[in-house]
Amino acid sequence: MNDRPARPPRPQHVLEVVSTERLTPHLVRVHARGADLTAFRESPHTDRYVKITFAKPELGLEPPYDLAALRETLAPGDLPVTRTYTVRRVAGDELAIDFVVHGDEGLAGPWAARAQPGDRLVVSSPGGGYAPDPAASWHLFAGDESALPAIAASLEALGADARGTAFLEVAGVADEVSLAAPAGVEIVWLHRGDAAAGTSRVLVEAVAAWPVPEGRGQVFAHGEREAMKALRELFFIDWSLDRSQVSLSGYWAYGRTEDRFQAEKREPIGKIL
Repeated sequence: MNDRPARPPRPQHVLEVVSTERLTPHLVRVHARGADLTAFRESPHTDRYVKITFAKPELGLEPPYDLAALRETLAPGDLPVTRTYTVRRVAGDELAIDFVVHGDEGLAGPWAARAQPGDRLVVSSPGGGYAPDPAASWHLFAGDESALPAIAASLEALGADARGTAFLEVAGVADEVSLAAPAGVEIVWLHRGDAAAGTSRVLVEAVAAWPVPEGRGQVFAHGEREAMKALRELFFIDWSLDRSQVSLSGYWAYGRTEDRFQAEKREPIGKIL
């Protein structure tokens, strides 16, 4: 029996879409403005993430949403749903979130592709758990499109003398984006080609072949769940890294809906660490 009290939900912020950008064929950036983004600006994490809440427009629900109360009055199929996304950047009273878009697949991607100025975006206050350690001898970043915003923000936060490599898996050259990084950090784009996201081994194989530098380094590896499990064995068994050196998690799982993926986090199949 779990006697721990339920974690209270983070406060919600009701933002207004200002503009959108199509960064690549599969990546849309949404800029949104909010009245008080202090919690975002003060976050020490470069992987700061939010829960975005989507409600059916036809129900006329007004945010912020009292989800506990709505569970008492709405049918399960009418309840607002949440999706987790990393904040790419915060500047003044605006934040930017990047959405991976594959046509009409999913919920958040299609919303971002159709978003217009004036649309509302309901997000939680940010969570997070990683920031580059300036004392690290080297840095390794590894991820697919889902981790690109967090890796991009982390690269920008590195000191000018930082050294390391970022391995980034995307479909092809059209999905590469411009990234700012210190001169000593190499950006390596990995193309999976026609392979479906979540089925390629290019990321795992590239990281496995990387010559680990001397000294105490720091790793940030996030992306498809099974790929992260493969990297887990590499980091902790083959490389003998300490848990304190590694930020590792699955952001999604191939063949799983978002809701099923989140439910499996509480099951053995869904555990990375």
